[in-house]
Amino acid sequence: MSRAEIGLGIQSDKAPGAYGPLAAGAERHGIDVVSVFSDLLFQPPIAALLEMAAATSRVRLGAACWNPYSLHPYEIAGQVAALDAASDGRAYLGLAKGTWLDAIGLRQTKPVAHLREAAGHIYALLSGEGAGFEGEIYPLAPGVALRYPVRRARPPLLIGAWGPLGAALAGRIADELKVGGTANPAMVPVMRERIGVGAQKAGRSAQDVKLVLGAVTVVDRDGRAARSAARREVAMYLAAVADLDPTVELPDDLLESVRRLVGEGDDQAAGDRIPDDVLDLFAFSGTPEHVAEQAQSLIDAGADRVDFGTPQGLTDAGGIDLIGTAVMPLLKLDR
Repeated sequence: MSRAEIGLGIQSDKAPGAYGPLAAGAERHGIDVVSVFSDLLFQPPIAALLEMAAATSRVRLGAACWNPYSLHPYEIAGQVAALDAASDGRAYLGLAKGTWLDAIGLRQTKPVAHLREAAGHIYALLSGEGAGFEGEIYPLAPGVALRYPVRRARPPLLIGAWGPLGAALAGRIADELKVGGTANPAMVPVMRERIGVGAQKAGRSAQDVKLVLGAVTVVDRDGRAARSAARREVAMYLAAVADLDPTVELPDDLLESVRRLVGEGDDQAAGDRIPDDVLDLFAFSGTPEHVAEQAQSLIDAGADRVDFGTPQGLTDAGGIDLIGTAVMPLLKLDR
């Protein structure tokens, strides 16, 4: 019998000292994984993660995700090594191509090659073997080695991706694939099939790669207030990921208006355009009962983990507490 897991995705927009209590609260409630987002123009996730490591003893921790366009794999290796040491071996390595990087002048050419080589470069460094890594983008010369001990040579690899090529890469080399920005159970079989393409080439099974789905979450006893807040929060993500879901066809005028309003900085007006049925595909929102029903549909479809993303509730701590006390008790995780 297997067990589905529950994770949290925390935004790195908080003051120093705020992250530890949130992670400790999640751990008390039985949350399995706490991730910190690495979204453009928010704080780098490593400070929050180190604070979380000091405040917890069980939950797995990682960035969801670092990208090798704005942070060289050498730097990522050092940060994940520091987190793994501080957490006594609870870190995972999260890699994705990133979003919105054109705003700072970064072109995301050959994303699958960048992710594949970044993982190879990082693991070559962490191994301590000095064998180097042959790559066109991120080569590592033989004999180059870190000058400090690392806790583990291979923290588990999570790749964040939606597309067939990224999912196939996860099937070849990753421990987990995360599809961020979706609460749509129809995406589970789609992504399993895409994982399987790469897994087969590597002599693996698609089931060897855990499938994680996560999205903006706002849970509150006042369901109407929670859904209103979720509309505002999900607007910028909907503009980025809606076209990536092959199971959903949205009206062109909806996406056009949402993107225009997000571009103008009016996330609330953009969110107000999102109808209820669309909101439920791209966010967890409403009463604990409704959010639990959404999460259960993903678990029943075969997701290995459901990540409740930022902001969790109308307040950070309040949302995490409701997830732990009112959502999780409703879920059937064993299967």
